[in-house]
Amino acid sequence: MTSQPLSRRSLVGGAAAATLLGTAGSTHARADTRTGAQHQAAEAAGAARIPPLRPDVLRAAIGDLTRPPATAAQLRVTGTKGCWYGSAGVADRATGRAVRPDDAFRAGSVTKVFVATVVLQMAGRSQVQLDAPIGRYLPGLLPREQARITVAQLLHHTSGLPDHRGLPDLRTPEDVLHHRHDRWTPHQLVATVTHGPLKFPPGTVQEYRGINYVLLALLIERLSGRPYGEEIRRALLRPLGLTRTLLPGDNPRLHGSHVHGYLRMSDTSLRDITVYNPSSSWGEGELVSSVDDLSRFLEALFRGLLLPRFMTEKLFTLPPASVRMLDGSAARYSMGLQKATVNGVTFWGKTGEWYGCRTRMFSTRDHQRRFVLSYAPTPLSPREDMTDRVVAAFTQGAGGAAGDTA
Repeated sequence: MTSQPLSRRSLVGGAAAATLLGTAGSTHARADTRTGAQHQAAEAAGAARIPPLRPDVLRAAIGDLTRPPATAAQLRVTGTKGCWYGSAGVADRATGRAVRPDDAFRAGSVTKVFVATVVLQMAGRSQVQLDAPIGRYLPGLLPREQARITVAQLLHHTSGLPDHRGLPDLRTPEDVLHHRHDRWTPHQLVATVTHGPLKFPPGTVQEYRGINYVLLALLIERLSGRPYGEEIRRALLRPLGLTRTLLPGDNPRLHGSHVHGYLRMSDTSLRDITVYNPSSSWGEGELVSSVDDLSRFLEALFRGLLLPRFMTEKLFTLPPASVRMLDGSAARYSMGLQKATVNGVTFWGKTGEWYGCRTRMFSTRDHQRRFVLSYAPTPLSPREDMTDRVVAAFTQGAGGAAGDTA
């Protein structure tokens, strides 16, 4: 096995770590010495300045399917400051069918929020201790050094696990097509990081890694005695009536009405990439959902309907200020969510990446502005122009300095 610098996992996970709101921030790392109360006060001040909805601006933001090139886009906005839905493009180029709000799509790393929520539910019931080593619950799976990583360190991406070895090298759209029927088991995925020493002492640095959530999904299975997808369905999907959301395992097809994803090949042709075995993202990126379902889930999560209060707070608590990202910037991932502040307005939520599909699911803590953006870009590594336009429409005039990050 050799190290693969640009696997599907690094492409998807790395893009998610840098996008939404990250593109609007300063490139210079700066210490954040504010207390938790000061952070909450700053968030409240930013939320108080949220401008009214501007449907014309939002319609233009998602209607531009040239930056980045995309075949479809849809945006669901909810919250106490107004609701709006809009779409552009087509769900299927072959039929020309327009996009609908109940259309399913691959939501990528949004999966992690569902996994984290179930783990925190289990912690709230004392089924698992967040400060306990993962080796206590998954004995024999990891080498001794890695087995000491705690559940909490997996949740907020401070595990220090080694880089992957042995994943396919997907540098071109043709590579993606070639490997789209590959099948992986979770234990095979874990085996790609069980070599060599840890990259850093657990808990000292934050590095966004999908493999952390593969281990957490295995933890769910060990504690519940059922497949993690079934436990998510029992604990979250059925109670909330999320009928368009599922964890497909190794089923490569989307069933019912759905948005097709396309990739632009090196010869400029456009290929449908919708049929894809998602097992390479088991536990961390395989979720299929719709904008309506994700909006309903996000509202329930932020209103504290899914977790006890002391566990809900963990969704909005970053590691200590001494913990920085690998590039030296401030940590931005909590136990399941990520934080970003633009123009003085702070959002919490999650990005999701898949070939031919991007998802951004974010909200202010006070429920004033919540949005789910899903679009179907055709480049292998698209720019973030559409997200930038949407977020600018939500925050311009809020009163903060452009590009503020926290």
